[in-house]
Formats: sequence, C-alpha cells, structure tokens
Amino acid sequence: MATQSAQKGASDPPPRPEQPGKPARYISKYREFVKHEAVKNKSQWKTMGPAKVAVPSPNDFLQKHSKEPKLAPRCLHALFTEKKEEDGKKLLPLSVPQRTYRPVIRIKKNFIIKNAVAVIRGVPKKPRPFCVDTRQGDKYPLEPSGLVPKYINKKNYGVTPKYVTQRNEEIKREEEEYEASVLEQLKKKAMKILSDEERTNILKALKKNWEEINHAYQGLPVLTDTRYKKIHKEELELKLKQLEHDIAAIEKHKNIYIADV
Repeated sequence: MATQSAQKGASDPPPRPEQPGKPARYISKYREFVKHEAVKNKSQWKTMGPAKVAVPSPNDFLQKHSKEPKLAPRCLHALFTEKKEEDGKKLLPLSVPQRTYRPVIRIKKNFIIKNAVAVIRGVPKKPRPFCVDTRQGDKYPLEPSGLVPKYINKKNYGVTPKYVTQRNEEIKREEEEYEASVLEQLKKKAMKILSDEERTNILKALKKNWEEINHAYQGLPVLTDTRYKKIHKEELELKLKQLEHDIAAIEKHKNIYIADV
C-alpha cells in the first residue's frame, strides 16, 4: 500500500497556486437617489406644457376677429371736438360744424321692389333661335350654323378691304418706278448706228483676214497624220466659218447698231 501511494504521489501533477479572487463590483452610493429623481421627473412633459398649468375652459374658444385691435366707438360729437395741432399750437375744440362738412345720408333701398319694377318695365327677351336637324329633336344654335345670311347683309359686303387697295397701290407704284429705272438705263446704254464708211472698212478687214487664213489653210499638207496637224486644221476651219458668217451678216444688213457697253 505504501508503494502504491508513493507511486501515485510521484505521478500526480504539482498543485496549482491559488489565484486571488475578483474584487467586488463598484456600486455608487447615489444610485437610489438617481433612480428616485428619474421616476419623479419622467412624465412631467408628456402634455403640451407643464402638467400644473390650468387648462382653458371649452367655452372660451378662439373666435373670429377676437385678436384684432378694437377701436373705441366714435360718435358725431367726437368728430367736432377733435384737437388738431398746426405749427405746434393747439386749437380750441369747435362747437359748430365747418362749412365744408356734408353729413352722410344713408338711404335704405328695397332691392326686392327695385328688381320687381325692373322686371316689369324691362323688355322681354327674345327666344334664341335653334335649328333642329334630326327626327329625335337634336338642336343647335342657328346663328353660328351658317344657315343665316349674316355676312351678306353687312354694310361692307363686297367692298374691297382697305389693306388690299393699299397693297395694290404700292405694287403699282413699284412697277412704275421699275419701268422708269429701266428706261433710264436704256437711255444711258443707247445703241449707236454704224456709218457706211465704218461698215465698208470692217468688211474689207474681214475679207482680208479671210484671205490670209484661207491661204494658210490651202498650204496645209494633204496627209494629217499627227495630232498637231489635226488640231491646226480644225482651228483654221473654225476661223474661216466665223469670218464667213460675219461677212454675210454685215453685207445683208445695211443699218447696224452697236451698244455702248
């Protein structure tokens, strides 16, 4: 047994050191006082304002124009006894009304009788014309329907409007001004007649040019195998045709006019 206990003591772990215990939780000495204050003031402001304020009576409700400033009633005597200050001097109260004073005379009107008299003396209204276009009696106003000849009976029916006549006069005036300007331009650019001497000189010069070009044309080679020869021949032919045309036109017309450009 001793050996067993010795073996167990040798195999057991060493005892752990004792750890110190946790300190006690701190509790304030004002805890109860704070709780009492919180409960005391918790429901003080649940209503509109402090709970101790007196609630107004339901009979004293807010009425219309109750908060407007009320002026003291003024009688006719107070109007005459008002004090006026002019240039820092106080005038004595007047016991007699002024000449410019006009008393307000209020006349009570009986609107029922007035309306009745207006209805009796008034002209009766004419019935509004309608147009019925279906078997069931569907109707619509006659005047805007277009069935009444309203525009034919107008005073200015068929008369040309003023703006149209004014526009026509403006167009006519513009046309006259344009024609006058064209005539002036034609007078400035009037054609000049060619005299007989100038005409004969021009004919001689044209014929001389034709002979020179014709001589050059006759001197061309028979074979035109290059491009230059073809172009040169075509140019000469065009010049000959133009000269022949001009010579024929001058010989045909005796009077020739020339415009000044």
